[in-house]
Amino acid sequence: MTTQNDVPATPSPVSYMDAAQALVEQTRAMRQQVPNLVIPLKGAGRRLVAAAAVPAEFVQLTAVAVMNSAPLGSAGGTNPAKARGLLSYADAFGPVADELEALAFFVRHSVIAAKNEVGSDALTTYAMAKALAKRPATADLVPHVDDMSRALGRKRKAKSKPAPVLATPVPAEPTPVTPSPATPSKS
Repeated sequence: MTTQNDVPATPSPVSYMDAAQALVEQTRAMRQQVPNLVIPLKGAGRRLVAAAAVPAEFVQLTAVAVMNSAPLGSAGGTNPAKARGLLSYADAFGPVADELEALAFFVRHSVIAAKNEVGSDALTTYAMAKALAKRPATADLVPHVDDMSRALGRKRKAKSKPAPVLATPVPAEPTPVTPSPATPSKS
């Protein structure tokens, strides 16, 4: 029995590549299904945030004001039908973005879980190889342990004596200069 956090095993890594590529293609095809999809330029999101944060009630009130004021409407105020349509679009597709972000989070977590499992197994194997390499009967593992150590970024350090700690002399505090009693003071 598997739990939701277990990474299921399939027979062939090639099938993973095929499945992943198929999902990438399906995801890209979904772009065509989203009306008004805008692919942002770098940094464009920050410029949109301020006006996008305006409450929907405010937008509705401006649309009502335009409908009820001919001068405001002729001055190029908010197009009420367009404003309501864009608000409807935002309300409808916001949950789609949330669901896609959740899916991305789940996929990233699954990738990390898979890497964790294989990494944990590799670290366990490394620890066993290090222990076995110390035995004469399995000393042939030493080059493998060295290679694994290098790949892991851990280098064997030669044992050496620690450098002696030299005591630094503490400078003596200067003695305060006191005026001599023979010196007349100015008043």
